[in-house]
Amino acid sequence: MSHNQQVINIYLDDLRPCPKGFVLAKNAEECIRLLRENKVDVMSMDHDLGWDEMNGTDLAHELVRLNLYANEIYLHSSSMIGRQNMYKCFMDHKPD
Repeated sequence: MSHNQQVINIYLDDLRPCPKGFVLAKNAEECIRLLRENKVDVMSMDHDLGWDEMNGTDLAHELVRLNLYANEIYLHSSSMIGRQNMYKCFMDHKPD
C-alpha cells in the first residue's frame, strides 16, 4: 500500500443510501477508481446498477481481470441470479 492510500469500505449501489462507514460508488467506474486509489477492507455490491450501465456481474469479471480485490466482499443485491453470478465469478478467481 502506498503512503497516500487509505483503507476504506465501498458500498456499490445506484439507489440505496450509503451506510455509515462506507464510501458510496454509484456505478462500476467509480468502484474501480476507488479500488485503484485505496486499500479496500469491505466492499458491499449491488447487481443492478441502472439502465445502460455495467452490472455487478460485468464488474466482478472486470475486477478479476484487473486483479482488484477487497479483503471481504458482500453481495446485497435483491437479484438472486445476479448475486449467484457475482459469487461464482469471485469464488472461481479468488486469490490465495
